[in-house]
Amino acid sequence: MLYLQTFGDLRLSDANGNAIRYPAKGLVMAAYLFSRKTHELSRHELSEFLWADAEAELSGLNLRKLISRIRQIDDDTNAALLQITSSSIRLRTEALAVDLQALDSAMPPLGRLRAISDLLQRDFMASVKPSTRSIDNWITAERRNHRLKLREVLFNALPHAQINDDVRAISTAGLYLLENDPGDEEIREMLRRLPGTNLADEDRREKASRPKIDALPSSPQDALVRIEPGKPSSSVLPRVVLLPPIPQGHVAGLAIANALIEDVTIELCALRNISIVAPHTAEQIRRDSDKAQVVARHSISYLLETRLSTEGLYAQLIYFPTDEVIWATRFTMTSDALPTQRRLIAQRLTFSLVQELAKNEQARLNIEANPQAYHSYLVGASLMGKLTLPHIRKARSAFKEALRHNSNFSPALAGLARTYTSEWLVTAQGNEELLRLAETSAEKAIEGDSIFAGGHRELGVTKLYLGDVDHSVSALSLAEELSPHFADVIYSHADTLVHASRPGDALSKIKKAISLNPISPDAYLWCAAGACYFLEQYEDAIDYVEAMKDKAPAHRIAAASFAMIGDRKRAQFYRQRAEALNPVFDVEKWLSVVPFKEQWQRDLYREGLLKAGF
Repeated sequence: MLYLQTFGDLRLSDANGNAIRYPAKGLVMAAYLFSRKTHELSRHELSEFLWADAEAELSGLNLRKLISRIRQIDDDTNAALLQITSSSIRLRTEALAVDLQALDSAMPPLGRLRAISDLLQRDFMASVKPSTRSIDNWITAERRNHRLKLREVLFNALPHAQINDDVRAISTAGLYLLENDPGDEEIREMLRRLPGTNLADEDRREKASRPKIDALPSSPQDALVRIEPGKPSSSVLPRVVLLPPIPQGHVAGLAIANALIEDVTIELCALRNISIVAPHTAEQIRRDSDKAQVVARHSISYLLETRLSTEGLYAQLIYFPTDEVIWATRFTMTSDALPTQRRLIAQRLTFSLVQELAKNEQARLNIEANPQAYHSYLVGASLMGKLTLPHIRKARSAFKEALRHNSNFSPALAGLARTYTSEWLVTAQGNEELLRLAETSAEKAIEGDSIFAGGHRELGVTKLYLGDVDHSVSALSLAEELSPHFADVIYSHADTLVHASRPGDALSKIKKAISLNPISPDAYLWCAAGACYFLEQYEDAIDYVEAMKDKAPAHRIAAASFAMIGDRKRAQFYRQRAEALNPVFDVEKWLSVVPFKEQWQRDLYREGLLKAGF
């Protein structure tokens, strides 16, 4: 018996589960035949379906070539998937099992619900890139039919849900359907009225007895009252994903924390101005090594990132287009506090989203109206993760490309400013023209969006390198006030405080940035190393440099630190690395342009560099 898998990867396997190397078009044809009532179609119908954009003669030739390859495979495996005649092709369903058969299985309601729900979470024909409009239309229609089937089975299974696992199966299926159709009010209402787990029951009792809270909406429904009537001006609702927690170290309670986040996800489905990503998809996003690319591909606007440690559940809400942290806080995870925490997380997230939708709606619509600009911006932002000259210049080209599509796109203007200041820093040549270009770009970013923290951040960084330390501190203080949990802004503020001769304040602030962004960019660690150096904590400075993935930008601070503790061999090692990257580096010329507010810093840095042999 052969087995055809159509959900997730499209593949054919034999009775032992071994994959059969079958032409991709042949598998698409087999799946298409299975979806037809008679499981048989004429050659002409199939050639038109598979090669709809080709001339009739060419599509017929393509089908004959495909049939020839299939017959060769049939001869090799002694297992024919298709019955082929001169006029038609039939799927041999008597010799084949297909995962689609689960949709019509004769199982008990809850078992059938689980089977169909698990199947649909993998997406029908997910690995197929439709080569023709007819294939694309067929896949779209089939997915819609599958969701209708799931919806029917869901309501049939609902009266049979008795235990928490049953309720979770119901909620998982309901969230999947609501994610694909946010306007399905019947599903939304069903999710709100689910017979609760202990968490939900305790929450209802606690909710009934507590006084009203003025500062936060007591429920998503209350929050909606504070939104102006009517739907958002865009037909596409902003999407929100709540990512399940990442464990930090060996910590108990991960399953409970996962369930808590899923429970909050269900409650947020009552909001009509946003689309909530289902927990299954959220889990896949959390696991993906290139999370940013996946988030962009799914058009997600907001992420709730969570981490679980012995200190509790840490959560931060991020506006993805600008990587801005809207808020961040920690929740205790003791058993007696769980119902309260569920309410607080839902309230905090709901209230923040309501505020952010009002603040960011126009910016979001501008982004969605200029997808090419946003794509180029994301390319540039991804390249700025490495402080090397090639990466910086490629990022600059991407930001300029974004501005060609949308000349007032503030995030791209801010990114452009950062490329100029980064090049100024990496080349260490004191090129003031780069800083003037950065200043102009940052001012344009602020002009385009005065409440965008990124613009003020870049202006602050530029003013620092221009030697106006007080103006720099002021601009970065405003940026942090506008976005108090934006880790990159806090890092830049810390970096300015180093140069403002306040290394103690700088170290405290950069540690806060690292706590918000624990898999820290090298720039954070470089900043921390500099703060430690000027606090004369040289071993700590070295530790921060050693933690950097690319140590090249910090070779000079590492060499100076090793020299100050008397390790001349390691100091020489890093000096040689620094000189290889920049053979014309001159200590006095560099110190004359580095903006230290007080002379003692310049003297201390000079001492370390000279001791290292620069």
